Amino acid sequence: MLSRALGLTLFLFASTTAAQTPDYVGSEGCTACHEDAAADWSRSHHALAWTEPGTDTMLADFDGTTFAHDGMEVTFTREGDEVSARVTENDGTTTTYPLHSVVGIAPLQQYLFETEPGRLQSFDVTWDVETQTWYHLYPDQHLPPDDGLHWTGPYKNWNARCAECHATGYEKNYGPQTRRYRSTQVEIGVGCEACHGPGSAHIEWTTGKAPADHLDEYGFTMSWGKGDTEAEIQQCATCHSRREAMLDGNPMPGTAFHDAYTLALLRPGQYHADGQILDEVYVYGSFLQSKMYAQGVGCMNCHEPHSPDLKATGNAICTQCHSEAGNPDFPTLALQEYDTPDHHHHPADSDGAQCRTCHMIERTYMGIDGRRDHSFRIPRPDLAAETGSPEACTDCHTGETPEWAAERIAEWFPDSRNRGPHYGQVLAAGRENPQLATTDLRLLAADTDQPGIVRATALFLLQPVADPALVEAAADLAADPDPLVRGQVAALQAAAPVPERIARLMPLLQDPMRSVREAAAKQILTVPQQALSPSQRAIAAEAMTEWQRALANRLDFPETHLVLGGMALTMRNAQAAQRAFREVVTLDPQRAEAWPMLVRLAEVTEGPDAARRVLREGLARIPDHPGLADLATRLQP
Repeated sequence: MLSRALGLTLFLFASTTAAQTPDYVGSEGCTACHEDAAADWSRSHHALAWTEPGTDTMLADFDGTTFAHDGMEVTFTREGDEVSARVTENDGTTTTYPLHSVVGIAPLQQYLFETEPGRLQSFDVTWDVETQTWYHLYPDQHLPPDDGLHWTGPYKNWNARCAECHATGYEKNYGPQTRRYRSTQVEIGVGCEACHGPGSAHIEWTTGKAPADHLDEYGFTMSWGKGDTEAEIQQCATCHSRREAMLDGNPMPGTAFHDAYTLALLRPGQYHADGQILDEVYVYGSFLQSKMYAQGVGCMNCHEPHSPDLKATGNAICTQCHSEAGNPDFPTLALQEYDTPDHHHHPADSDGAQCRTCHMIERTYMGIDGRRDHSFRIPRPDLAAETGSPEACTDCHTGETPEWAAERIAEWFPDSRNRGPHYGQVLAAGRENPQLATTDLRLLAADTDQPGIVRATALFLLQPVADPALVEAAADLAADPDPLVRGQVAALQAAAPVPERIARLMPLLQDPMRSVREAAAKQILTVPQQALSPSQRAIAAEAMTEWQRALANRLDFPETHLVLGGMALTMRNAQAAQRAFREVVTLDPQRAEAWPMLVRLAEVTEGPDAARRVLREGLARIPDHPGLADLATRLQP
C-alpha cells in the first residue's frame, strides 16, 4: 500500500512539475530578437560543443588518411557526404563505422561513432587542430576491445559520460534490461536554454503574458545579471566541475548545484595535496578555494557570457581589479600596481610577466588541451617539499629546484604576509597519516576562514580514523552553512554509537540540499530498523528512496552496481548482491573489485564447485588479480 501511495505522489508531483515548466523552443527561437548575443554564441565553444557532420564543422582530414597505434589501425574515408572510419582492433577484428557527430572545435576535435543503435562512443583517435594531425588520446595504455577503458567501453560512452554537458534538454533514457539507449535532446550543443532555461514562457512574456510565479520576471527558470553571483557560479558549475549527478544530469537551469550534484573533493588522484589541479577536475572545485570566490567574484567578471572571449586580453583581465585604481565592486582590494617588474620581477611582456603564469598554473589534458587552475593561488615553492605539490616557478625554470625558487621569492618579498601556514600542509599530512594529523585536520575542518571544500576534505580524510570522540567534536558542523561540510559530517557518523548516529543524522536526512540528504541516507542504511521510531523510519525511508532514485539514473555505470552490491550485502540479501556484482562485470569485465565478491557469494550460496567456476571466469578476465589468486589457493579441490 505504501509503494502505491508513493507512486501516486510521484505521479502527481511529476504532473504538476510538467504543467509548470516551460517548453524548450530551441536556440533558433532566440536569435531573431537577440542577434548580437546569438552572433557571439555561434562562434563559442558552447555552440560548437557537439555538432552534426558538415564541411563547416569537420576539421580533420578524412581523405584516406590512416593512423596506427598499439596494433590498432584506422583508415578515415570520405565518399560524397559520407564519412567513415574503418577500424582494425589489436585483436584483429575490423569494423567500419559511419561518422555520427563532431565534438569540439579547438585545440582538438573528437568524433563519435554509433557502435550499436542509440549507443554513441567517443573515438580515442583525435584530430589536433593546430598541427593538423591525428593522435591518440592515451598513447601509453594498452586497450584491447574487451577492456572497459577501450573506446567502445562504458567509460567512453557518450550517452552516459558526456552528452549531458554537450547538449541542451538532454535525456539519457537508458534501459537497464536491454542495456540500450534511446537518448534525446532538444538540440546538440550548449544552446541558449541550457543556461537560461526553457524559453516558451519568455516568448509568451514578449506578447504581454505575465510569467508564472516560479519563473523570473522574464519567464525564465534561471536569472542572470540580477546580482546573484552565487547562483550564476553554480549554474556554470553544473558542467564546469568534477561531480556526480544525483538526478538525470540535466537539472532545470536555476537548480542549486548541491541539489543536483555531489562535488568531488580534493582527493588523491584528482587534486594535489594542496588543492592544485591534477586530474581533469575542470574549474569549480578550484575556484571554490580562491580568495576571489570568497570576495564575491563570479565567472562573468572575467568571461564574456556568450562569446569564447575574456573581458580583456593579457594582464588587462586582472588589472581591471588589481591595480592602483581598483574596482569599487570589490573594496577590499589593495590599491597598488601589479603589472610591473617591481611585482612580477620578469621582463615586461614576457611569459613570466603574465599574471596567469604564476597565479594560474596550466596543466595539459587530452594530450594537447592546456587548462588553467582557477584557485588563483600565490606561488608557495617553500611548501613543495612538505606537500609534494608542484609550484609555478619551476614550471618555467625547469632546471631549478623549489628551494631555489623559494629563495628568490624571499628576496623579492622579504616582508610578505603570504608565507604563513597553508591548508595544503594539513591536507598533505592527513593523506600521509590521518591518525597523526587528526588534531590538525579537525581544527582545519572547524576553521570557517578556510574554503568550504578544504574543510570538507579535512573531514573526508578523518573518516578512516574516526571514533566516537572525534565525531562528537565535529557534531556542531552539521549546521555549517556549506553543504559540502554538512555532507562530510554525515559520512563521519559511521563511527558514532547508534543512538547518537540517529540523533545527528535525522536533521541531515531532511537537509535542504539533496547531496547532504544522500550522504546521510548512506549512513542510516546501517542503523537497525528497530532502533528507529516510526517517525524516524518514515524520514529514513524517504531519504533512502531519494538515494535509490539517484542510483537508478546511473544504472549504466559499473560503479553504480558496486554500490548496489554493497547495499545488498549490508541488508544481507545475497541474491541481490550477486545480481549487482554480476552486472558490474557484464558492463566492465576488468572491474577487479567485483570478481572476488562474486566468488565468495557463489561459495556461500551454491558451494565450492560454483565458486571455482566463477573463479575461473574471473581469472580469464584478470589473471593477475592478487585477490583472485588468494581465492584460487584456498579453493583448490
